[in-house]
Amino acid sequence: GLKELALGTAKRRNNKMLEFILWLSAIALAAVGLLGTVLPILPGAPFIFLGLLLGAWIDDFNRVGWVTLSALAVLALCTIVVDILATTLGAKKVGASSRAIIGATLGTFVGIFFGLVGLLIAPFAGAVVGELWATRDVTLAGKVGLGTWLGLVVGAALKVAVSFTMIGVFVAAYFL
Repeated sequence: GLKELALGTAKRRNNKMLEFILWLSAIALAAVGLLGTVLPILPGAPFIFLGLLLGAWIDDFNRVGWVTLSALAVLALCTIVVDILATTLGAKKVGASSRAIIGATLGTFVGIFFGLVGLLIAPFAGAVVGELWATRDVTLAGKVGLGTWLGLVVGAALKVAVSFTMIGVFVAAYFL
């Protein structure tokens, strides 16, 4: 059980079934993480990172060391920043007021708690409400809301790209 896990590679090597289960767990975490890059209810990159960390641990960090894992951690953190910045920059690009940008940012944070629908609607709604509050211009508010939504789509594409990069870096470090 847990005691055997703590004893290190020598004992783990004697139990191929345990190693197999650990690798399945690592792959499952990474797969769930990939789903999380498009399904906001799951924290994508953190799950991917945990799966890759488990994979490195199974091998006693022989093939994938702390330098690679540190780079993967930075990439995982980048996806969180992308989530916030993409929506905000999308709103800014179409001339959003500071209130609209604050609304889009707050909408993104609130939307995270309501899954995919929340992340599609809340940043848009936050930007529209913020722009209406600032300018009372319905046309501009709609344009700002659309810019916010497009920023969200671009951000999602970037998160997917970074997530696959994380997996690629791990695979390259492990096999090369």
